[in-house]
Amino acid sequence: MKSSSARPGAPAPLVIESSLVEGLPAEGALLLRMSGSLSPDGAEVWSDELRGHLEEADRAGLRPVLDMAHVQLGGAAVLHALSETTRVRAGRPDLIIIRARPGVREAVHLARLDGVRLYATLDEALRELARATAPVEDLPAWRSQMADLWRPSYEDLHKEVRALRARVRTAPVIGMAQGTLMARYGLPDSGSAFRVLREASQRFNVPLRVLVSAVVVARPPDGEVWFPGRRSLPVPQLRILAREGRDPRCRRQMIDAVLHEALAVGRATAGYVQFVDPAVNALTLETHYGCDERFLDHLVRGQDEGMAEAVARIRGRRVSVPDVAAEPLLSDEARRALLATDTRALHSVPVVTAAGSCTGVITLHWPEAGHLPAGARSETLDVLAADTAAWLSWYHRSVLLDALEHLHRLLTRRAP
Repeated sequence: MKSSSARPGAPAPLVIESSLVEGLPAEGALLLRMSGSLSPDGAEVWSDELRGHLEEADRAGLRPVLDMAHVQLGGAAVLHALSETTRVRAGRPDLIIIRARPGVREAVHLARLDGVRLYATLDEALRELARATAPVEDLPAWRSQMADLWRPSYEDLHKEVRALRARVRTAPVIGMAQGTLMARYGLPDSGSAFRVLREASQRFNVPLRVLVSAVVVARPPDGEVWFPGRRSLPVPQLRILAREGRDPRCRRQMIDAVLHEALAVGRATAGYVQFVDPAVNALTLETHYGCDERFLDHLVRGQDEGMAEAVARIRGRRVSVPDVAAEPLLSDEARRALLATDTRALHSVPVVTAAGSCTGVITLHWPEAGHLPAGARSETLDVLAADTAAWLSWYHRSVLLDALEHLHRLLTRRAP
């Protein structure tokens, strides 16, 4: 946060910092963290600023979530600001406010403001969104890039909830990366660090969550160059992923290609690809196809224990489950999640580097028990996993390190 220039003892001015949820715009949310104090004199200015953030979220198809845990507000000031905000948002999704102080909650309840929903925590808000049962006809008619032309569907609500849960998992890593840059380069606040991270992410087309994870785990730079002596690496020889002129620098294109090839080889109806996030040492969902929303929610919650992909990662070899109902490797919770979505057989192939490190898992699902790849198909999936490991290693040592090097040069020039 920016430091206040007010006189000693005076309330700190209100500051709003926005964080974009990782993923496609319509799958995400704009989390607005607020801190400071709002006086009656500043309510109108704050309302205009908040409205600007909300309009930005609406244009991008993002769900606005206000975190007001560190805001000191007078009753009249908050009512004026929120009433003005909700008045101009008629027909838009409700404004979600989390962690508001008791005075703010009481004022909103007494005023009976339409279009504002209060929750004690983000988890509580997510649970309520997940339980949304209103008919589609009763939902606000707002435009979403990924939804029906006129109103959001149940699938869109599930995607919003899933993206917010993913944001909860990645937020601590983003915070660690911001803190690292602030301490290393003398940045004045976390907002400055976030803007630099976002610029590097967009410039090199590297997902923000991947970039911040690399900032956290990479050894600190010791000089003007972060990785001295590094040479340009040739793209590895890929036996399957090199088809159709795919660009190895485009992470999304390559990951989607991995899943496309796996589904075709395994003749599977559903599947997904996960990569290991080194900052949290856990599998992270990268892409999926044909998976039920309830199962995806189970994956995003980070409940990897007792899943076939977790076993494949630990063992470093493929795991086949011909009958989900009778497989002892699966936990009861994983079994319930799979059976509830009509998955009766599955196959997980680890993505293992030449050095023997597992960096991800490819998993395929079938609705019939006993339907597993065998013979040449199983061997082809192993070749695809080896291709994926070789490409991902190259990507990390070239594109990702390029982004880190750019970040270091940019911040070194700015450093006092």
